Amino acid sequence: MNDDKRTAIQVRDLAKRFDDLEAVKGVGFEVSSGELFGFLGPNGAGKTTTINMLTGLARPDAGTIQVGGIDCTKNPRAAQHLVGVVPDESNLYPELTGFENLCFCASLYGMKKREREARARKLLSDFGLARASERKFGGYSKGMKRRLTIAAGIIHHPDILFLDEPTTGIDVASARQLRQLISDLHRAGTTIFLTTHYIEEAERLCDRIAFIVSGRIVRLDTVENLLQPIQKKHVLQVSCENHLDGIERRLSESFFGLEFTILENGVIRVEADSPIAVGPLVRFLEDHGAEVFEARRMRPSLEDIFVTITGVEAKAMHNEKEKGGKGK
Repeated sequence: MNDDKRTAIQVRDLAKRFDDLEAVKGVGFEVSSGELFGFLGPNGAGKTTTINMLTGLARPDAGTIQVGGIDCTKNPRAAQHLVGVVPDESNLYPELTGFENLCFCASLYGMKKREREARARKLLSDFGLARASERKFGGYSKGMKRRLTIAAGIIHHPDILFLDEPTTGIDVASARQLRQLISDLHRAGTTIFLTTHYIEEAERLCDRIAFIVSGRIVRLDTVENLLQPIQKKHVLQVSCENHLDGIERRLSESFFGLEFTILENGVIRVEADSPIAVGPLVRFLEDHGAEVFEARRMRPSLEDIFVTITGVEAKAMHNEKEKGGKGK
């Protein structure tokens, strides 16, 4: 890894417009060498447009980009030898085997035959794909395809890796494996720029996170600092059936110091600065005709901060998948 550069990525006043849509609006940030930097936002926020500009797939209308200390503003591919790119959808060849795909990608970076074959076999082993090395890529499962696509992105030992929505659309077990692979790469010193709309994923993996909404960064900080305001919060989630109309007002009038929010499907979220007594709440709800079937204490999370800062509900984030279009 190339540890002599303290700043791996530097972006200033980046902007991109598609016809009458301003997809990215004056975005600026820095990513330190060895950092795992998260770009978190909903569909249409500008995540993929930004990553496309950083990797040379799109030209900015304004602003400057430096990658690995190289000015890429006028020559988007000037730092191509330093970076690996894993797009949100695989760019590998379905008719080639896993081994052939990796060797082909390595050849594009000028790696000699013996080197690229050894590197391909090591990555196939490291990524749990050795048994599938001679199978055609088109026959891989979604999770296997994502793993091989990441392997292809790091075949040439890049200092900086760009990951665009790496775990979207795959099963839970495969997503868990991919997150572990990303953590391993991070620990090995790779600088990683990760776009995602999975809040829990960003909280688990990233050193720092930028919240981007409607083309603008609305907050950028370490995960620790983002979580600090809610560390001492107490949260209770009560699931009910029947007669919840007007219950939020009655709860607020009866329980001083508690904040109530009625969510979907009869769920009541309760927040407080001190421990919440469950019994009185449940009795109150049952006395007012509600059938309570669960009361669960929750750990405050980055999701709470994200919703507060952006106004974007977590459910909307989880239901969205960015696929090539304006404003991605």
